[in-house]
Amino acid sequence: MIALSATTGIVDAVSVLGLGRVFTANMTGNIIFLGVAAVGAPGFSPPLYLWALATFMIGAIAGGRIGKHAQGYPLRRWLAIAATVETVLLWLAAFVVLHYDVKLPASFGLYATIALTALAMGFRNATVRLLKVADMTTTVLTLTITGLAADSTLGGGDNSNWRRRIASVAAIFAGVVLGAVLTLHGHLAAPLLVAGAVILVSSLLCALRLPS
Repeated sequence: MIALSATTGIVDAVSVLGLGRVFTANMTGNIIFLGVAAVGAPGFSPPLYLWALATFMIGAIAGGRIGKHAQGYPLRRWLAIAATVETVLLWLAAFVVLHYDVKLPASFGLYATIALTALAMGFRNATVRLLKVADMTTTVLTLTITGLAADSTLGGGDNSNWRRRIASVAAIFAGVVLGAVLTLHGHLAAPLLVAGAVILVSSLLCALRLPS
């Protein structure tokens, strides 16, 4: 789950820096950008945010249906399926950015890359939601940081799950840094390939440790 959190940072670094200031993993950011665009602020593109939201939801619908169907299967099989779907979508996005110009506004490459990465992240969110691992959503940190503070000694709590919460924050931060470096100083396909590889390897290693 920590490795998956890191890939969220990678994907959002790619989308914000390389795809025109849009989020494909963090939908809260797109709602905020839509609100800013609604008052006429320059540099914000409502069609990109609406497209990201729509394709993210499609991915979540698919993830929800497949996840509920797969709950009758062993967990290792479900994780392997989910990891494969995410990885294929991110690697397809890498293929698109290698062969199309994603820098052109309203281009096929731009919208295809947004769709593929948002589909992957929507599918991920639905899968993680069904897994119900506390404080490990892998894509958002507001509740995690709230829990870290509210359950701390200063907040009158017992510091429950503080290691997991800090690890989640650190993983997404590290993923953003890595994704930003690869995006700014390399090819846009590189962070997408890395994210897909991390998802596949970490999920399969986890699945191998689970009972068949």
